[in-house]
Amino acid sequence: MERTDHLLKCASMSFVMYCIFAMMSFIAIEATTNINTDQSSLLAFKAHITNDPHNLLGNNWTASTSVCNWVGITCDSQNNRVIALNLSSMSLTGTIPPHIGNLSFLVLLRLRDNNFHGSLPTELAQLRRLEILHLGLNSLEGDIPTWLSSLPKLQILHLISNDFTGTIYDISHLLR
Repeated sequence: MERTDHLLKCASMSFVMYCIFAMMSFIAIEATTNINTDQSSLLAFKAHITNDPHNLLGNNWTASTSVCNWVGITCDSQNNRVIALNLSSMSLTGTIPPHIGNLSFLVLLRLRDNNFHGSLPTELAQLRRLEILHLGLNSLEGDIPTWLSSLPKLQILHLISNDFTGTIYDISHLLR
């Protein structure tokens, strides 16, 4: 009986160790996948830039460089995820692709004072952590997105000097 108890304890300990190892492996794989997702999303964004007169993204945003070292990118040290995209006043021309909605840890999106055009993709509504959205001084157009009211943490919204039409819907949560 004592031998059986000992074997069960050993088997139980082995299982616990296996579970711990498996969980650590999963966490490492997920962290890599997430930063890779961020990098893919940002490279897709770069592909939608039709004019980068100072070649700021062309020289810096490459797959061989860590995304956290790219111009205009801030990562948080705890999760190693992109939390800020700030490309203000860089004379960039292009559109904002839906891939930006994959930056799930994004807190700040600041693309002000460039020449972005087109409408805002609905995928930006997936940015549940977004607190600051500054898109002023561009050539964005279309209806003011109704999904703005679904951004639970949004505190600052700048859309001035674009070609938006329509009404800003319930954003009372922004007026805390």
